[in-house]
Amino acid sequence: MHAKLSESKIEEANAQFWEQMLGVEMRLIAQEAADWMEASHVTGWCHLSGVWNGRIEVRMSNGLAWMATSVMLAVPEKSVQESDVVDAVKEIANMIVGTIKSTLPRPCSMTVPEAVMEAREPGEEESVACSAHFQHEAEQLMVRLLERVSST
Repeated sequence: MHAKLSESKIEEANAQFWEQMLGVEMRLIAQEAADWMEASHVTGWCHLSGVWNGRIEVRMSNGLAWMATSVMLAVPEKSVQESDVVDAVKEIANMIVGTIKSTLPRPCSMTVPEAVMEAREPGEEESVACSAHFQHEAEQLMVRLLERVSST
């Protein structure tokens, strides 16, 4: 089943985390304005299954990931370790994906979040169902719904 989500639903879920939890305002930007040519970024995701099957990922520039981790841990950014960033991005993905999951058709279950310090690309079995791109100062964030494509 195709997700009946729009960019506005992703924007709402994203704002709920960034603005309410961290006090950070993220501005929605056009996909064409998004610059994902950085050598590396941090990606967190959860797999969903049920009526809708796929993966929702939260991909962010390194600077944004380190800043968010610093705020979440209430420590100076220079004291943040890579393992802290991975853990924080897992939690960010968990919260944003959980909010999006609540708008998907039932039943719907979600895996424990995962994160890596590199970009993930959709696999051959997934297609981008919906995405939204955001910016905070010079840092960028993308939230994508990757729907599992049926082989039948």
